[in-house]
Parts: sequence; C-alpha cells; structure tokens
Amino acid sequence: MAIKDNLLKEKDKGIFYPESDGKLMADNTKQFNWIVKLVGGLRSLFQDRDDVLVVGDLLWYPIEGEPKTCVAPDVMTVFGRPKGDRGSYKQWEEDDIAPQVVFEVLSPSNKSSEMMQKQLFYHRYGVKEYCVIDPDESAFFVWLRNNGGLSLWDEKGSDWQSELLGIKMTYLEDGEIEVFFPDGSPFLLPEEYKQLAIEEKQRADQQEQRAIQQEQRAKHLDKALEEERKANEAKQAEIEALRAKLAQLGGE
Repeated sequence: MAIKDNLLKEKDKGIFYPESDGKLMADNTKQFNWIVKLVGGLRSLFQDRDDVLVVGDLLWYPIEGEPKTCVAPDVMTVFGRPKGDRGSYKQWEEDDIAPQVVFEVLSPSNKSSEMMQKQLFYHRYGVKEYCVIDPDESAFFVWLRNNGGLSLWDEKGSDWQSELLGIKMTYLEDGEIEVFFPDGSPFLLPEEYKQLAIEEKQRADQQEQRAIQQEQRAKHLDKALEEERKANEAKQAEIEALRAKLAQLGGE
C-alpha cells in the first residue's frame, strides 16, 4: 500500500519518474556479454539470500521529488533490499538504502564527460565500491569509499577482490580480464553454463558407464572363480574316490 500511496501522491504533485532513460542497455556484444555475465553471476552468488537485490540497467532515483536526478548503472547490487521486479529503484521507497556496489561496462560511445558525471553521482549518493570495466582495452578501474568519498584504488595491472561481494577481478596471463566467484570458479555466460552442464553430464555418464563395466568385470571374475572352485572340488572328489577304490582293492 505504501508504494501505491506514493505513486498516487506523486501523480497528484505532477511528478513523473521515467522507467527508461531512452538509451540502449549495450552498444555492442562485448558490453552486453559483460553485463549479462555480471548480473547472472551475482544473482547466482546471492541466490540463497532474500535480502540482496542484483539488477542491470535500472534507473536509480536517490531523491524523492527530483526525477531528473537519476542514473541507470549497468549493474548494481543492493544489500538489505528484497529481490523482486521494479520499474525503477526509488531509494526513498527502499528504506533509503543506496546501492553499495556498481559496475559500468564501457562501450565506444561512452564519453569521458559522461563517465565523470556518473563517478560524481556515485560519489555523492553513497556507492561504496565502483568498478569500471573496459572490454576493448582489457582493463578495469576501481573506486572505493574512503573518508566519505570514492577514491581511485588502482588504475591498471592489479587484481581486485571486492570486500562486499567476495568476487575477484583478475588479469589473466594472456592480458584478458576475468571475474571469479569466492570459490575460484569463473563467471560464465548462460550458454557457457549450459555447455558446462552438458560436459558435466557427459563425464557423469562416462563415470557411470565405467562403474557398470567394472561391476560386470567383477561379476565375470566372480563367476570364473566360482567355476574354477567347483572344478577343483570335482577334481578333488574324483581323486578321493580313486584313493578309496585303490584302498579297497588293496584290502582284498
């Protein structure tokens, strides 16, 4: 009821909060793949927690009554808010909790002035960890909140582990960048997870087949040993019968 009441109140005031900024979520496949990978991986990481919201390309309004003060991060994580569908993230309707971790994935159309404005926005409105990924340059940049504001953590070349998420951004030996879960497994795209599941099923099927073959070999071996035992017993019985007969003949 509270959200509905707020909507009616905003309508009465003539305030409208758009649910789209009119921009594409991604300009190219590299940017799109990174956004999908991050959103999917983070949702998987926190799938057992109902108090962690992970969304992509959702408009965030930090101040009630100021619809022009907004930004749509490529990926944002909010601790302390429930999962669920939203047309936008209106902070005053979310216990006034600001997103704590934000990712931006660069595309050729991003201008330095635009990225500077976003950085200032996240600095001003409480983001604690801000990571910019540049797929074309295979680089990432991190800002962390210190003494009330965001400070550049490192420009390039060092791995970074998020204190809030537990994930790790890493430079690989070939110069590419990758993100890993706390257990060391990499973030993957949906089709890569599907291929991984297929490969795991194939390995499971192969292991099952090997187990069946081993069981069959064990049964064949047991059968052969049993047949050999019976043959030895029969042979021993013949020998004993022959000895008994010879003993009988000798007694006569």
